[in-house]
Amino acid sequence: MTNPHGSFIWYELLTTDPAAAARFYGSLLGWTEAPHGGPDGGPVPGYSILSHGGQAIGGLMQAPEGVPPVWLGYVAVEDVDAAVADIQAAGGAVQMPARDIGGVGRIAMVADPRGAPFYVMRGSSDRASVSFDAEAIGHCAWQQLSTSDAEAAIDFYAGRFGWKRGEALPMGPSGAYQLMELQGRPFGAIMPRQDAAPPHWAFVFRVARIGEAAQLVPEGGGTIVYGPAEVPGGDHVIFGLDPQGALFAVIGKPG
Repeated sequence: MTNPHGSFIWYELLTTDPAAAARFYGSLLGWTEAPHGGPDGGPVPGYSILSHGGQAIGGLMQAPEGVPPVWLGYVAVEDVDAAVADIQAAGGAVQMPARDIGGVGRIAMVADPRGAPFYVMRGSSDRASVSFDAEAIGHCAWQQLSTSDAEAAIDFYAGRFGWKRGEALPMGPSGAYQLMELQGRPFGAIMPRQDAAPPHWAFVFRVARIGEAAQLVPEGGGTIVYGPAEVPGGDHVIFGLDPQGALFAVIGKPG
């Protein structure tokens, strides 16, 4: 596993209409969809791979009954079972016990102490994931956690995954937008939630031009809930809901 412990290595959309979701993100991000090939070379029923330029970015599957559409992130760990035990000892919970997926690796779905879900994973090969790339079009460029106790969340994730505090950007009375780093590089942030939504991770995918994305979101049946707004560094960001209601975000150059 060449991605270091604590890095985001995969993204997965659980949705009520996988075919419609694939069309929406295909138009917005230029992704292509293909059935996931199992260890025997045949397709895995119900799971598709979303790719950009031939590079796999994430997965797509039908959400279990009663589960609202949601994007989830996978965090690389050296040992899934040890990571799960550590997460539980620190106040987190197990949502799906650890299991092996042939030709892929070992995974478990967990939640942090305030309830934000994510996966931990140990890949079956040493091939590096390219799903996260801050500058590459069609890849995830950033991730942020909105939570009910930002300081406690920072301590939790830092203790489990080796994340370090970077720059803290003031947000007024609500607190700070705390950048998080791994091996000296920023990859995401933890912030106090701004509404009554449960604690959750949001994933920001890069587009070439934010103006074009602002047109494509409503044309594809999605809803813009914030932006386009400039962020540090000169990029602009949009947060929205896809046609099935999953929160997503895109970032890109103005224009």
